[in-house]
Amino acid sequence: MNHRFEPNINAVLERVDAIDPVAYAKTRNYLNGAVTYLSPYLSRGVISTQQVLERLVAKGHSIHQMEVLVKELAWRDYFQRVGQHKDLGSDIKQRQGKLNNYQIPIAVVAAKTGIEAIDAAILGLYQNGYMHNHLRMYLASVTCNVAQSHWKMPAQWLYYHLLDGDFASNICSWQWVAGANSSKLYFANQENINTYTQSKQRNTFLDCSYEDLPDLNVPAALIPLQNIDYQTVLPPTDVLQINPNLPTLVYNYYNLDPNWHATENANRILLIEPSLFQKFPVAPHCMAFMLQLASQIEGVQIHVGSFQSLLNLCGGINVFFKEHPLNVGYVGVEESRDWLVPNVSGYLPSFFAYWNKISKPLYAQYK
Repeated sequence: MNHRFEPNINAVLERVDAIDPVAYAKTRNYLNGAVTYLSPYLSRGVISTQQVLERLVAKGHSIHQMEVLVKELAWRDYFQRVGQHKDLGSDIKQRQGKLNNYQIPIAVVAAKTGIEAIDAAILGLYQNGYMHNHLRMYLASVTCNVAQSHWKMPAQWLYYHLLDGDFASNICSWQWVAGANSSKLYFANQENINTYTQSKQRNTFLDCSYEDLPDLNVPAALIPLQNIDYQTVLPPTDVLQINPNLPTLVYNYYNLDPNWHATENANRILLIEPSLFQKFPVAPHCMAFMLQLASQIEGVQIHVGSFQSLLNLCGGINVFFKEHPLNVGYVGVEESRDWLVPNVSGYLPSFFAYWNKISKPLYAQYK
């Protein structure tokens, strides 16, 4: 399976059907491992973690056989739950462990950190909007724990380029690596990177023991810093054709579900809020990917503007949307997203606590 992300639901289902849960469990941390490549579709709300699990169970995979994969799906749900209760613009649990600047190393942006596997991953990110999860952890560790940059600007930089950029998953992951959302900093040395990326590089600043990593001085290559100031190029808005006798379904960057109320007659509006994309900019290829995914929703129209302006156009009644923390100012009928286990409330401080809460009902449902 390649990194080309086809913008249609059939491509999503083909990727789900191609999953080998056993191979995934054994190889997912390797650069050439049997990963699912579902993240862009999960992030854009084309498909949910629940749908992935249900489809795999229907194909005859047992939940015990798939436990590693199920836990990874649960990590995604967990970060979304954290986003419901915490201000993800700030350190979630405590101040970042190692910190001396609030910028991003120029070497990271230029793909010249000196760690060949990381630099290749950054170039791949620019080329196809994707980065393997293990490489994201390596990158965050070098940026936050070696270069000692605060997680926020590097997280914004990565989010801008990722087709699977997800508000909660991205920020929570950076904070987890940097120790702001975990009990310790995450480090990886050159030997670990070589193992999982099939590289053979030596004599780098990471070519040392794990005991030495926390005491590293900031390498010369990572000292020059820069700010980022990205802007989102927004598409033109449609002149909306609204039938006041029909409900209005509001889609957005996090809800492009083609099966949402698919059998009902409705006004279907893709809402693109300039204020949201000013706060969380995305690259042109990310915007294009969203628009391509939205085009599979029959009859969808594009409204570039605020939720309130859309509300004014549709009369403000019978408006439906799916819950998301970034739906600021939305009013109407809020519907839940699909979760592995829907009835989870309150903030849980760790994935371990979250897994303990959901694993029993999850295994009971799919036994």
